[in-house]
Amino acid sequence: MNTTVLDPLAAGFAGGSQQSATLHRKIGWAGAFWVASGVPALVLFSIGSIAATVGKPSWAIWIVSIAFGFLQAFSYAEIAGLFPHKSGGASVYGAVAWVRYSKILAPLSVWCNWLAWSPVLAIGSGLAAGYILSILFAPDAAINTWQLTLLDLSWIRADLALRINATFVLGAAVLLGAFAIQHRGILQAARMQMVLGIAALAPLMLVGLWPLLSGDVSTANLAPMYPLAHDASGAVIDGAWDMGGLTLIAGGLFIAAWSTYGFETAVCYTREFKNPRTDTFKAILYSGLLCIFVFTVVPLAFQGTLGLGQLVTPEVTDAAGNVVSAAVYDGILAPEIYSGMGVAQAMAHMIGGGAMVERVLMAMLVLALVLSIMTSMAGSSRTLYQASVDGWLPKYLSHVNRNGAPTPAMWTDLGFNLLLLMMSDYIFVLAISNVCYVLFNFLNLNAAWIHRLDRPTWTRPFKAPNWLIGVGTVLAFCNMALMGMGADIWGAGTLVSGLVMAASILPVFIFRHYITDKGKFPAAMVEDMHLGAEEGVSSRAGILPYVTLVAGAAVVYVAHSVAVL
Repeated sequence: MNTTVLDPLAAGFAGGSQQSATLHRKIGWAGAFWVASGVPALVLFSIGSIAATVGKPSWAIWIVSIAFGFLQAFSYAEIAGLFPHKSGGASVYGAVAWVRYSKILAPLSVWCNWLAWSPVLAIGSGLAAGYILSILFAPDAAINTWQLTLLDLSWIRADLALRINATFVLGAAVLLGAFAIQHRGILQAARMQMVLGIAALAPLMLVGLWPLLSGDVSTANLAPMYPLAHDASGAVIDGAWDMGGLTLIAGGLFIAAWSTYGFETAVCYTREFKNPRTDTFKAILYSGLLCIFVFTVVPLAFQGTLGLGQLVTPEVTDAAGNVVSAAVYDGILAPEIYSGMGVAQAMAHMIGGGAMVERVLMAMLVLALVLSIMTSMAGSSRTLYQASVDGWLPKYLSHVNRNGAPTPAMWTDLGFNLLLLMMSDYIFVLAISNVCYVLFNFLNLNAAWIHRLDRPTWTRPFKAPNWLIGVGTVLAFCNMALMGMGADIWGAGTLVSGLVMAASILPVFIFRHYITDKGKFPAAMVEDMHLGAEEGVSSRAGILPYVTLVAGAAVVYVAHSVAVL
């Protein structure tokens, strides 16, 4: 195995045809750190929905989840070091492990990673647009209330639709702005991310630390930690640690993973590191430490200051028992907290200072969301790029512009997310996306031990201790259990919808591999994936990968069967 060749991409792809340009090696670990610095802002996406669903234990959910993510990251750091010349992140490095056992498992890994990361663009731009509109206009202003419904999707989920409104228009403008920055290449994007990162992470730090230092956090809002429940009148009460309560906790851990595990994107830029052998581990380590801090203090301060909330207006039903108007709560149970649209205003109010200070802080939180959008666009577009280079996705995605930016992949990302931006329920989109993310994590955490078995003599710039590889494997199955038990608390059919989205790679891969490439992988990919006979590479894992897949499916089935929804 020759791991010293850092630029095989320049020699050509797809059977040796010359490409006009490749990704450029222009950043160090600090550049990747700043590109990944948008991940802490992902706390804004689901902090309200988790708190409003789980109740008082929600702050602990975030701490447990980021601990899981940090332990898993060491498996990703090891496998990334094996492939210093490849872009696309952990899904691509893990795909090399699985491709020897099944053609479809490799593209499934990459596809699920993209489906998990790409919706950050739509959800983040939608929230940013909502924050901006709330700063500039009253909630009942005409600009906030008009809407044009394009397609009713209630057959998927109640009240789900494709619509155009002010949030969509403004969100689309935010997406185009992020695209323009990314178009200039990874070095310019990293520099812009550093500027945005300093400006955007500051309010998250302030929101997390100020209530803790000022004494505004009340322990009564954090304990006793019983799952959320309601009595017959709809009033909030402490639930029980029965199967229903455990299902809520599983659902909280499931959706939090979409945010807390996200810093693994720091290894997505291995192909663009000046020194990938040392930069890869440093990037993911320091990104992880930043996320541990933010995902611990921000939820703790948020819940500790606002409190769980109580019933304000009871539910109203008609004579047939149908709900005419839902119950309304205050605190973290308020509907605007669940949707995410009211999170910025609530956080701004936490630090006091009057209306002007609140508006400034909300504007800075908009920058935090823009930061997360740029992080996602950089990572997800490179995943599409590398998957195209490797022969799994359409060929047009493998081109880059003169700045080394994968613009066709970025345009694909943009078009897909403009469609998602029209969705009326971002939390449902997030939950479906996370089904794909859990599948990606399952495949790639197990890829670490498959690589150990199949490539034992390869040089590993960073080699995780055996116990950490074992912990990562256990967490892979834990994640599947959390998905099976907790996915559907975010809407009936969430689990099935996510699995269907993951399976949608089948026609795409069949078209590229069997129609475009006539059943043959690109020559560079065959060599790179080590599909042929090669010294130091063999399928030593035997039947274990197949046993792992069956066991993972069984875990999901059993967990889903015992859930109380």
